[in-house]
Amino acid sequence: MTTGRPRATSRDTIAEAACELFLERGYAHTTVAEITRRAGVSRSSFFNYFTSKSDVLWAGLDERITSLGERLAHGGGGDGAAAPAAPAAAAAVRAELTALGDGFAPDALALAIVHAEPMGLVDELERDTGIRRSRIAHAVTGRFRAGGADEIEAAVAGAAYAGAVLAAIESWAHAGAGQTPLGPVLARAVDAAAVTAPGPVRQLRLVARADDFAEALVFYRDVLGMPEQESYEGDGGARVAILGAGRATLELSNPAQVDLIDRVETDGDAPSERLRVALEVGDTAAVVERLAEAGAVVEASARETPWRSVNARLRAPADLQVTLFQELGAAEPVDGR
Repeated sequence: MTTGRPRATSRDTIAEAACELFLERGYAHTTVAEITRRAGVSRSSFFNYFTSKSDVLWAGLDERITSLGERLAHGGGGDGAAAPAAPAAAAAVRAELTALGDGFAPDALALAIVHAEPMGLVDELERDTGIRRSRIAHAVTGRFRAGGADEIEAAVAGAAYAGAVLAAIESWAHAGAGQTPLGPVLARAVDAAAVTAPGPVRQLRLVARADDFAEALVFYRDVLGMPEQESYEGDGGARVAILGAGRATLELSNPAQVDLIDRVETDGDAPSERLRVALEVGDTAAVVERLAEAGAVVEASARETPWRSVNARLRAPADLQVTLFQELGAAEPVDGR
């Protein structure tokens, strides 16, 4: 006699049965006995895979978090090796957190995030998310401490990176977990947290001489939208404004790469200067139009590049050569490729 469901003891089968019941009856009103009956397995089989109802949702991620903690601890010089430098710690944290998304398929957790309200899981998810966030933060904080960061810097970075991971998973689930891999979403979130990573260089600041200070301030602060973080006035009419620009990086390119960029990004009539400012924006074409109306000279119109971005080049106030770029993300597979 069959029940219509294969008598499998796999974790996926049990999780599927549990989620069906959570949707039908609500999380609080679903028992382990009902889950095992629906899945066609014994109670002991359930506990071979899960420790509780909650574990049905979190087991897949929990395994990855455990492995993450072990790898970060091992890479932190815990075996008596000299503590790694801060840049090595930051690189290790980014690599390991991004790798959390490798092969992460839509599962019970993604389903629960999307259907938290009908499943009656809103409070449960909020509490359990906090636990996982704390575990990731602990692992990352330890890695940065091993890399030489002080307590506050390491803890702040740990909290930021942990928040980024959980935010990425939630965003991925709501966007349709089966529609896109978690990896690119996770990488974007981790990069957003990277500004908190401790390192020997705390900030990259570009200092530009602006002969028409008021014009430049209006352009970059008010039109482009870079927030004013600090400003000072000194003797003799001296003025300075420090504007926020998100995450800072230094891109080093050899002459061949600069020539390649110029061929792709321009029509050949606006070669790169030795120093060129590149700003990531959400919509290159729209920002170019707005900045041109504010007085910027368009040297190369917006165009898609082979490296999946939309780039444009302008001459902006303070005589800065500016590239605007919009990241498009990974390309969709075409014809099975």
